Amino acid sequence: MEEKIKNNMNRFEENLSPYACLNSEAIRFIKLNDNDIRTDYFRDIDRIIFSLSYSRYSDKTQVYSFTDNDHISKRMTHVQLVSKVARTIGRALRLNEDLIEAAALGHDLGHVPFGHAGESILNKISLENNEGYFNHNVQSVRNLMYLEKNGKGKNITVQVLDAILCHNGEFALKKYRPRKKTKEEFLEEYNLTYKDPDMVKKLVPMTLEGCVVRISDIIAYIGRDIEDAIRLGVIDINDIPKDITDILGVNNKATICTLVNDIVMNSYGKDYLCMSDEVFDALVKLKQFNYKNIYEKVVNEEILSYYEKMFRTVFDKLLEALNKHDMGSSIYTVYLNNMNKEYLENTTNARKVIDYIAGMTDDFFLKQYEIMK
Repeated sequence: MEEKIKNNMNRFEENLSPYACLNSEAIRFIKLNDNDIRTDYFRDIDRIIFSLSYSRYSDKTQVYSFTDNDHISKRMTHVQLVSKVARTIGRALRLNEDLIEAAALGHDLGHVPFGHAGESILNKISLENNEGYFNHNVQSVRNLMYLEKNGKGKNITVQVLDAILCHNGEFALKKYRPRKKTKEEFLEEYNLTYKDPDMVKKLVPMTLEGCVVRISDIIAYIGRDIEDAIRLGVIDINDIPKDITDILGVNNKATICTLVNDIVMNSYGKDYLCMSDEVFDALVKLKQFNYKNIYEKVVNEEILSYYEKMFRTVFDKLLEALNKHDMGSSIYTVYLNNMNKEYLENTTNARKVIDYIAGMTDDFFLKQYEIMK
Protein backbone atom coordinates (compact mmCIF):
# COMPACT_ATOMS: atom_id res chain seq x y z
CA MET A 1 0.00 0.00 0.00
CA GLU A 2 2.75 2.47 0.99
CA GLU A 3 4.61 1.82 -2.27
CA LYS A 4 1.44 2.47 -4.29
CA ILE A 5 0.91 5.76 -2.50
CA LYS A 6 4.50 6.80 -3.20
CA ASN A 7 3.98 5.92 -6.85
CA ASN A 8 0.88 8.11 -6.90
CA MET A 9 2.92 11.03 -5.52
CA ASN A 10 5.47 10.50 -8.27
CA ARG A 11 3.15 9.63 -11.16
CA PHE A 12 3.67 12.89 -13.09
CA GLU A 13 7.29 11.92 -13.80
CA GLU A 14 6.11 9.53 -16.52
CA ASN A 15 5.24 12.51 -18.71
CA LEU A 16 8.24 14.72 -18.01
CA SER A 17 10.55 16.05 -20.68
CA PRO A 18 13.89 14.22 -21.12
CA TYR A 19 15.46 17.52 -19.99
CA ALA A 20 13.53 17.71 -16.71
CA CYS A 21 15.16 17.04 -13.34
CA LEU A 22 13.74 13.84 -11.87
CA ASN A 23 12.99 13.29 -8.20
CA SER A 24 15.43 10.39 -8.24
CA GLU A 25 18.20 12.88 -9.07
CA ALA A 26 17.63 14.92 -5.90
CA ILE A 27 20.80 15.56 -3.88
CA ARG A 28 20.80 16.38 -0.17
CA PHE A 29 23.69 17.11 2.14
CA ILE A 30 22.05 14.93 4.79
CA LYS A 31 20.30 11.76 3.65
CA LEU A 32 16.67 11.31 4.70
CA ASN A 33 16.05 7.97 6.36
CA ASP A 34 12.31 8.15 7.06
CA ASN A 35 9.47 6.65 5.03
CA ASP A 36 7.69 9.87 4.09
CA ILE A 37 5.33 9.43 1.13
CA ARG A 38 6.28 12.83 -0.32
CA THR A 39 8.84 13.19 -3.09
CA ASP A 40 12.01 15.18 -2.43
CA TYR A 41 11.13 18.49 -4.07
CA PHE A 42 7.57 18.28 -2.75
CA ARG A 43 9.06 18.02 0.74
CA ASP A 44 11.24 21.04 0.04
CA ILE A 45 8.12 23.09 -0.72
CA ASP A 46 6.75 22.20 2.70
CA ARG A 47 10.04 22.85 4.46
CA ILE A 48 10.21 26.31 2.89
CA ILE A 49 6.62 27.44 3.50
CA PHE A 50 6.82 26.27 7.12
CA SER A 51 10.07 28.20 7.71
CA LEU A 52 10.23 31.33 9.86
CA SER A 53 11.84 33.19 6.96
CA TYR A 54 8.78 32.50 4.82
CA SER A 55 6.47 33.95 7.48
CA ARG A 56 8.39 37.22 7.35
CA TYR A 57 7.73 37.70 3.62
CA SER A 58 4.38 39.27 4.47
CA ASP A 59 5.96 42.43 5.87
CA LYS A 60 8.96 42.82 3.57
CA THR A 61 9.10 45.49 0.90
CA GLN A 62 8.96 44.73 -2.81
CA VAL A 63 9.53 48.24 -4.24
CA TYR A 64 7.53 50.73 -2.16
CA SER A 65 8.43 50.84 1.52
CA PHE A 66 6.28 53.65 2.89
CA THR A 67 2.73 53.45 1.57
CA ASP A 68 -0.66 52.92 3.18
CA ASN A 69 -2.10 51.40 0.02
CA ASP A 70 -2.94 47.76 0.78
CA HIS A 71 -2.95 46.86 -2.93
CA ILE A 72 0.76 47.55 -3.41
CA SER A 73 2.91 44.43 -3.74
CA LYS A 74 4.84 43.02 -0.83
CA ARG A 75 7.54 40.37 -1.06
CA MET A 76 4.96 37.66 -0.30
CA THR A 77 2.90 38.67 -3.33
CA HIS A 78 5.97 38.65 -5.54
CA VAL A 79 7.14 35.12 -4.67
CA GLN A 80 3.65 33.75 -5.25
CA LEU A 81 3.55 35.42 -8.67
CA VAL A 82 6.98 34.00 -9.51
CA SER A 83 5.76 30.55 -8.50
CA LYS A 84 2.64 30.81 -10.66
CA VAL A 85 4.49 32.12 -13.74
CA ALA A 86 7.26 29.55 -13.34
CA ARG A 87 4.86 26.62 -12.89
CA THR A 88 2.97 27.71 -16.01
CA ILE A 89 6.16 27.63 -18.07
CA GLY A 90 7.26 24.42 -16.36
CA ARG A 91 4.02 22.61 -17.04
CA ALA A 92 4.01 23.67 -20.69
CA LEU A 93 7.58 22.41 -21.11
CA ARG A 94 6.91 19.24 -19.05
CA LEU A 95 9.42 20.10 -16.33
CA ASN A 96 9.41 19.23 -12.62
CA GLU A 97 6.86 21.62 -11.12
CA ASP A 98 7.69 20.65 -7.51
CA LEU A 99 11.31 21.70 -7.96
CA ILE A 100 10.14 24.89 -9.64
CA GLU A 101 7.66 25.75 -6.90
CA ALA A 102 10.12 25.11 -4.07
CA ALA A 103 12.77 27.36 -5.65
CA ALA A 104 10.27 30.06 -6.56
CA LEU A 105 8.80 30.25 -3.05
CA GLY A 106 12.24 30.27 -1.43
CA HIS A 107 14.12 32.55 -3.80
CA ASP A 108 13.74 35.80 -1.83
CA LEU A 109 13.95 34.53 1.76
CA GLY A 110 17.19 36.50 2.21
CA HIS A 111 15.82 39.88 1.15
CA VAL A 112 16.52 42.59 3.72
CA PRO A 113 14.31 45.45 4.95
CA PHE A 114 13.59 48.05 2.22
CA GLY A 115 14.36 45.77 -0.69
CA HIS A 116 17.33 46.33 -2.96
CA ALA A 117 18.16 49.67 -1.34
CA GLY A 118 18.61 47.97 2.02
CA GLU A 119 20.57 45.19 0.34
CA SER A 120 23.11 47.64 -1.14
CA ILE A 121 23.62 49.29 2.26
CA LEU A 122 24.04 45.98 4.08
CA ASN A 123 26.54 45.00 1.40
CA LYS A 124 28.68 48.04 2.24
CA ILE A 125 28.47 47.29 5.95
CA SER A 126 29.39 43.65 5.35
CA LEU A 127 32.46 44.60 3.31
CA GLU A 128 33.58 47.12 5.92
CA ASN A 129 33.46 44.38 8.55
CA ASN A 130 35.37 41.82 6.45
CA GLU A 131 32.32 39.59 5.99
CA GLY A 132 32.41 39.61 2.20
CA TYR A 133 29.82 40.68 -0.33
CA PHE A 134 26.18 40.56 0.67
CA ASN A 135 23.59 39.45 -1.89
CA HIS A 136 19.99 38.58 -1.06
CA ASN A 137 20.02 35.41 -3.20
CA VAL A 138 23.06 34.16 -1.28
CA GLN A 139 21.42 35.03 2.03
CA SER A 140 18.34 33.07 0.95
CA VAL A 141 20.53 29.99 0.63
CA ARG A 142 22.27 30.78 3.92
CA ASN A 143 18.90 30.99 5.67
CA LEU A 144 17.91 27.53 4.48
CA MET A 145 21.31 25.90 5.02
CA TYR A 146 22.55 27.49 8.23
CA LEU A 147 19.99 29.71 10.01
CA GLU A 148 16.58 28.02 10.01
CA LYS A 149 15.69 25.52 12.77
CA ASN A 150 17.80 27.38 15.33
CA GLY A 151 20.96 27.12 13.25
CA LYS A 152 20.53 23.52 12.06
CA GLY A 153 19.19 24.44 8.62
CA LYS A 154 16.36 22.86 6.66
CA ASN A 155 18.34 20.26 4.65
CA ILE A 156 16.95 21.43 1.30
CA THR A 157 18.01 19.67 -1.91
CA VAL A 158 21.00 21.04 -3.77
CA GLN A 159 18.87 21.53 -6.92
CA VAL A 160 16.48 23.85 -5.08
CA LEU A 161 19.29 25.68 -3.28
CA ASP A 162 21.11 26.13 -6.58
CA ALA A 163 18.00 27.52 -8.31
CA ILE A 164 17.61 30.00 -5.44
CA LEU A 165 21.28 30.99 -5.57
CA CYS A 166 21.17 31.53 -9.34
CA HIS A 167 17.77 33.21 -9.53
CA ASN A 168 18.86 36.83 -9.75
CA GLY A 169 16.29 38.49 -11.99
CA GLU A 170 18.33 41.62 -12.44
CA PHE A 171 20.31 39.98 -15.22
CA ALA A 172 18.13 39.23 -18.23
CA LEU A 173 19.44 36.83 -20.88
CA LYS A 174 17.98 35.80 -24.20
CA LYS A 175 19.02 32.20 -23.65
CA TYR A 176 19.28 30.21 -20.42
CA ARG A 177 21.14 26.91 -20.68
CA PRO A 178 21.64 24.93 -17.44
CA ARG A 179 25.06 23.68 -16.35
CA LYS A 180 25.24 20.44 -14.38
CA LYS A 181 26.99 20.58 -11.01
CA THR A 182 27.95 18.36 -8.12
CA LYS A 183 27.13 19.42 -4.58
CA GLU A 184 30.81 20.29 -4.15
CA GLU A 185 30.67 22.61 -7.17
CA PHE A 186 27.51 24.20 -5.81
CA LEU A 187 29.22 24.89 -2.47
CA GLU A 188 32.25 26.32 -4.26
CA GLU A 189 30.06 28.78 -6.16
CA TYR A 190 28.17 29.69 -2.99
CA ASN A 191 31.39 30.44 -1.12
CA LEU A 192 32.82 32.45 -4.02
CA THR A 193 29.88 34.86 -3.93
CA TYR A 194 31.28 36.30 -0.70
CA LYS A 195 34.70 36.92 -2.29
CA ASP A 196 34.09 37.72 -5.97
CA PRO A 197 31.95 40.82 -6.68
CA ASP A 198 31.08 39.51 -10.13
CA MET A 199 30.22 35.97 -9.09
CA VAL A 200 26.45 36.56 -8.90
CA LYS A 201 26.53 37.65 -12.55
CA LYS A 202 28.30 34.42 -13.54
CA LEU A 203 25.92 32.01 -11.82
CA VAL A 204 24.09 29.55 -14.08
CA PRO A 205 21.43 27.15 -12.69
CA MET A 206 22.20 23.43 -12.73
CA THR A 207 18.67 22.53 -13.89
CA LEU A 208 16.29 23.74 -16.57
CA GLU A 209 13.80 24.26 -13.72
CA GLY A 210 16.24 26.70 -12.14
CA CYS A 211 16.43 28.58 -15.44
CA VAL A 212 12.63 28.81 -15.47
CA VAL A 213 12.59 30.34 -11.98
CA ARG A 214 15.24 32.86 -12.96
CA ILE A 215 13.36 34.22 -15.99
CA SER A 216 10.04 34.03 -14.10
CA ASP A 217 11.44 36.37 -11.45
CA ILE A 218 11.72 39.07 -14.14
CA ILE A 219 8.33 38.28 -15.68
CA ALA A 220 6.63 38.45 -12.28
CA TYR A 221 7.98 41.86 -11.27
CA ILE A 222 8.36 43.77 -14.54
CA GLY A 223 4.67 44.43 -15.18
CA ARG A 224 3.49 44.30 -11.58
CA ASP A 225 5.92 47.08 -10.62
CA ILE A 226 4.39 49.20 -13.38
CA GLU A 227 0.89 48.47 -12.05
CA ASP A 228 1.97 49.57 -8.58
CA ALA A 229 3.62 52.72 -9.97
CA ILE A 230 0.46 53.65 -11.88
CA ARG A 231 -1.69 52.99 -8.80
CA LEU A 232 0.50 55.36 -6.78
CA GLY A 233 0.62 58.01 -9.50
CA VAL A 234 4.35 57.63 -10.13
CA ILE A 235 3.84 57.05 -13.86
CA ASP A 236 1.00 56.91 -16.37
CA ILE A 237 0.41 53.94 -18.65
CA ASN A 238 0.91 56.24 -21.63
CA ASP A 239 4.46 56.98 -20.46
CA ILE A 240 5.61 53.56 -21.65
CA PRO A 241 7.08 53.84 -25.17
CA LYS A 242 4.83 52.50 -27.93
CA ASP A 243 7.60 50.34 -29.41
CA ILE A 244 7.48 48.35 -26.14
CA THR A 245 3.71 48.11 -25.70
CA ASP A 246 3.24 47.15 -29.36
CA ILE A 247 5.19 43.96 -28.61
CA LEU A 248 4.57 43.18 -24.94
CA GLY A 249 1.09 44.67 -24.54
CA VAL A 250 -0.38 47.57 -22.62
CA ASN A 251 -0.88 45.96 -19.20
CA ASN A 252 0.61 43.37 -16.84
CA LYS A 253 -1.70 40.58 -18.01
CA ALA A 254 -0.69 41.06 -21.65
CA THR A 255 2.99 41.37 -20.76
CA ILE A 256 3.01 38.12 -18.78
CA CYS A 257 1.09 36.27 -21.50
CA THR A 258 3.42 37.54 -24.22
CA LEU A 259 6.60 36.65 -22.34
CA VAL A 260 5.40 33.24 -21.16
CA ASN A 261 4.07 32.22 -24.57
CA ASP A 262 7.22 33.42 -26.32
CA ILE A 263 9.46 31.42 -23.97
CA VAL A 264 7.36 28.28 -24.27
CA MET A 265 7.13 28.44 -28.07
CA ASN A 266 10.86 29.06 -28.48
CA SER A 267 11.97 26.54 -25.84
CA TYR A 268 9.71 23.54 -26.38
CA GLY A 269 11.65 20.32 -26.88
CA LYS A 270 14.99 22.01 -26.20
CA ASP A 271 17.50 21.65 -23.39
CA TYR A 272 17.56 25.41 -22.82
CA LEU A 273 15.17 28.36 -22.52
CA CYS A 274 15.06 30.97 -25.23
CA MET A 275 13.15 34.11 -26.25
CA SER A 276 12.64 35.57 -29.70
CA ASP A 277 14.80 38.57 -30.62
CA GLU A 278 11.78 40.87 -30.80
CA VAL A 279 10.38 39.97 -27.38
CA PHE A 280 13.76 39.90 -25.66
CA ASP A 281 14.65 43.35 -27.00
CA ALA A 282 11.30 44.70 -25.78
CA LEU A 283 11.89 43.16 -22.34
CA VAL A 284 15.30 44.81 -22.07
CA LYS A 285 13.79 48.18 -23.04
CA LEU A 286 11.01 47.76 -20.49
CA LYS A 287 13.53 46.99 -17.74
CA GLN A 288 15.45 50.14 -18.66
CA PHE A 289 12.20 52.13 -18.58
CA ASN A 290 11.38 50.79 -15.11
CA TYR A 291 14.81 51.66 -13.72
CA LYS A 292 14.69 55.21 -15.03
CA ASN A 293 11.06 56.01 -14.29
CA ILE A 294 10.26 53.89 -11.23
CA TYR A 295 13.16 52.48 -9.24
CA GLU A 296 15.44 55.52 -9.39
CA LYS A 297 12.52 57.77 -8.38
CA VAL A 298 11.39 55.56 -5.51
CA VAL A 299 14.82 55.56 -3.86
CA ASN A 300 16.49 58.91 -4.50
CA GLU A 301 19.70 60.08 -2.84
CA GLU A 302 17.85 61.66 0.10
CA ILE A 303 15.92 58.48 0.89
CA LEU A 304 18.99 56.29 0.40
CA SER A 305 20.93 58.51 2.83
CA TYR A 306 18.13 58.13 5.40
CA TYR A 307 18.11 54.35 4.96
CA GLU A 308 21.87 54.19 5.39
CA LYS A 309 21.69 56.21 8.60
CA MET A 310 19.14 53.76 9.97
CA PHE A 311 21.08 50.66 8.93
CA ARG A 312 24.34 51.92 10.38
CA THR A 313 22.70 52.93 13.64
CA VAL A 314 21.02 49.56 14.09
CA PHE A 315 24.13 47.63 13.06
CA ASP A 316 26.45 49.60 15.37
CA LYS A 317 24.14 49.36 18.37
CA LEU A 318 23.61 45.63 17.93
CA LEU A 319 27.31 44.97 17.47
CA GLU A 320 28.02 47.01 20.59
CA ALA A 321 25.44 44.96 22.50
CA LEU A 322 27.18 41.75 21.40
CA ASN A 323 30.62 42.97 22.31
CA LYS A 324 29.37 44.05 25.76
CA HIS A 325 27.32 40.86 26.23
CA ASP A 326 24.19 42.93 26.81
CA MET A 327 21.76 40.06 27.32
CA GLY A 328 18.80 42.45 27.36
CA SER A 329 19.37 43.47 23.74
CA SER A 330 16.92 42.17 21.15
CA ILE A 331 19.73 40.42 19.30
CA TYR A 332 19.86 38.04 22.26
CA THR A 333 16.21 37.92 23.31
CA VAL A 334 14.77 37.66 19.79
CA TYR A 335 17.56 35.93 17.90
CA LEU A 336 20.67 34.45 19.50
CA ASN A 337 18.98 32.87 22.51
CA ASN A 338 17.21 30.60 20.01
CA MET A 339 20.31 29.60 18.04
CA ASN A 340 22.34 26.42 18.60
CA LYS A 341 25.83 26.17 20.05
CA GLU A 342 27.51 25.56 16.69
CA TYR A 343 26.17 28.80 15.21
CA LEU A 344 27.02 30.80 18.34
CA GLU A 345 30.59 29.52 18.51
CA ASN A 346 31.46 29.53 14.79
CA THR A 347 29.94 32.83 13.67
CA THR A 348 31.59 36.24 14.08
CA ASN A 349 29.71 38.96 15.90
CA ALA A 350 29.51 41.05 12.73
CA ARG A 351 27.98 38.15 10.80
CA LYS A 352 25.48 37.50 13.59
CA VAL A 353 24.31 41.10 13.34
CA ILE A 354 24.12 40.92 9.53
CA ASP A 355 22.08 37.71 9.72
CA TYR A 356 19.75 39.29 12.28
CA ILE A 357 19.19 42.51 10.30
CA ALA A 358 18.77 40.65 7.01
CA GLY A 359 15.97 38.63 8.55
CA MET A 360 14.05 41.62 9.89
CA THR A 361 10.78 42.80 8.41
CA ASP A 362 10.49 46.49 7.55
CA ASP A 363 8.30 47.27 10.57
CA PHE A 364 10.51 45.40 13.03
CA PHE A 365 13.59 47.14 11.66
CA LEU A 366 11.93 50.56 12.08
CA LYS A 367 10.99 49.72 15.67
CA GLN A 368 14.59 48.71 16.41
CA TYR A 369 15.84 51.95 14.93
CA GLU A 370 13.43 54.03 17.02
CA ILE A 371 14.71 52.28 20.15
CA MET A 372 18.38 52.71 19.25
CA LYS A 373 18.62 56.16 17.63
